[in-house]
Amino acid sequence: MGRTREAGCVAAGVVIGAGACYCVYKLTWGRDENEKILDEDKESTDTSETGVETVKGAKANVGAGSGAKLHSDSKVKPEVSLGLENCPGVKEKVHSGSHSGGGLEAKAKALFNMLKEQASAKAGKGVRVGIISGNRTLAPSLPCPGGRGGGCHPTRSGSRAGGRASGKSKGKARSKSTRAPATTWPVRRGKFNFPYKIDDILSAPDLQKVLNILERTNDPFIQEVALVTLGNNAAYSFNQNAIRELGGVPIIAKLIKTKDPIIREKTYNALNNLSVNAENQGKIKTYISQVCDDTMVCRLDSAVQMAGLRLLTNMTVTNHYQHLLSYSFPDFFALLFLGNHFTKIQIMKLIINFTENPAMTRELVSCKVPSELISLFNKEWDREILLNILTLFENINDNIKSEGLASSRKEFSRSSLFFLFKESGVCVKKIKALANHNDLVVKVKVLKVLTKL
Repeated sequence: MGRTREAGCVAAGVVIGAGACYCVYKLTWGRDENEKILDEDKESTDTSETGVETVKGAKANVGAGSGAKLHSDSKVKPEVSLGLENCPGVKEKVHSGSHSGGGLEAKAKALFNMLKEQASAKAGKGVRVGIISGNRTLAPSLPCPGGRGGGCHPTRSGSRAGGRASGKSKGKARSKSTRAPATTWPVRRGKFNFPYKIDDILSAPDLQKVLNILERTNDPFIQEVALVTLGNNAAYSFNQNAIRELGGVPIIAKLIKTKDPIIREKTYNALNNLSVNAENQGKIKTYISQVCDDTMVCRLDSAVQMAGLRLLTNMTVTNHYQHLLSYSFPDFFALLFLGNHFTKIQIMKLIINFTENPAMTRELVSCKVPSELISLFNKEWDREILLNILTLFENINDNIKSEGLASSRKEFSRSSLFFLFKESGVCVKKIKALANHNDLVVKVKVLKVLTKL
């Protein structure tokens, strides 16, 4: 039996034994004082002969009648077995209390106090504190996995490891070991020593090691840490080239198919940093349709959706790969209407990239859009949303003129973006109403747009 359980049993025995003594004392309350004195004389004689019965070991044997036995109306014999053969002070205090005429109450209190002291001393010896070895610590930038049940703060991980080390042990008690347990991760994984910190700037050989770990493992936590490490390193231009040359883009992109939303989010973040490099975009374009489909069907306003939209925005900054996403225009405008404030801003940045390419104008204005989209021109929205929607309208209006689409109005349906922005006249009325907006920047943008109509 472990020392922790042993100390707990001793403490439980102390409480039960003292409680039993106190209950017996209460039963004898109100008796004649003379009878008490005679009883105490007899009792002191008995206890001097018998003392306190002890047993070997540290187990507490407190049964239904082990705390105290009521032999008659006037005789009480304390029989507490708590394994205190090494505690002579208990016997001395009990005997001195009985001879001094303090009564059963004094004896019970003396017994309780001494047992409590001895149990506390023994409990203090039995507790072992867990130790975390190694110098691997989580950087503050490591994301805490939502809904995974645990934090990432180093102090919390240490306390958890300590709690596990000092918890209850199963089976027989093991012999003491001087070797400290291995470093523990606070989330998902019991033991794993990742070779680098997630914010380390790695060389090409080190990046190769991380890519090998990512390629071979199926553990979600290891995948997450490896992706964050690669994503942080992909923020540096020299490592963007190194990761591509080491074949890292396909290794990272294969995790787009995983069902774990956190892994997909970290995958998109890593690819987003890599996509800043034009050569890397040539590698990532293979997966852009898959990213777009997943972004449209995943949970609305989720972290995965935001990460996917950021990646798509980076991939459409140039005109080279915009045609790969033209089939998703209706979905983009639906998301623009349904999303929250941050989703609206990100999706508008994505659509503005398409409006800056005149070659995409016909496909863009012919797609069906919700009529509620017109509500984005209301003055209740903040500056950023108003500026983005005005820029979107300005670019489309300019492209319609430059591409000569105004004369082809019969080609577009009444539910199309062309009809909403150009033919209905509702947008123009909404924009004119913004001319008196309180924000000077918005007012200047409105006047610029109105001069081009």
